[in-house]
Amino acid sequence: MGFTREGPVLEGAFVRLEPLGHHHAAGLAEAAAEDRGSYRFTWVPEREETGAYVDTQLGRAADGLLVPYAQLDAVTGRVVGTTSYWQPRPWPSGEGLCAVEVGFTWLAASAQGTGVNAEAKYLLFRQAFEEWGTARVELRTDARNARSRAAIERAGATFEGVLRRSARSWVPGEEGLLRDTAVFSIVAEEWPERRAALERRLAAARERRAAGA
Repeated sequence: MGFTREGPVLEGAFVRLEPLGHHHAAGLAEAAAEDRGSYRFTWVPEREETGAYVDTQLGRAADGLLVPYAQLDAVTGRVVGTTSYWQPRPWPSGEGLCAVEVGFTWLAASAQGTGVNAEAKYLLFRQAFEEWGTARVELRTDARNARSRAAIERAGATFEGVLRRSARSWVPGEEGLLRDTAVFSIVAEEWPERRAALERRLAAARERRAAGA
């Protein structure tokens, strides 16, 4: 399957990734209204801003810059956040996808630490490498965001370094300033090993959920 600007629905045991649409705005508003203590370094709309947030992301999608998803709890169907493929880069021939970034990811506080993020990364990576033939998947975060950096490393990505003053800061009080960005990646040759590790992690999470049921 070749790369498409509107990604397919991706579904697992914990999360269902649906192409982002205006019908997700109300659910995103509820998700964004939960405890926001983990969002210091991340662009997460306020409850009343979710409609404009969806408009912005769909505008980027129309420009070919973004393939945005809503993240839904696979059991309840509740909207719990967003994620995206960002800045897809084709091969010089124009055929196929050379590299893509996974970003614009946030989750409601109640969905954090539940297996949703790990499985969403697994589904996005698998689609990129196995269906689109991507050579490289990148992940980036504010270099100060220790929580995000740890989550990215747990997903199997390799830390490549820090780009100084490379992107907009989302920290309150730093409007108009640039942040240092930590860059991580997985390349196609590494994916089979990373896939196996993620599958073991997700299997353990499913067992924990079953034991607690």
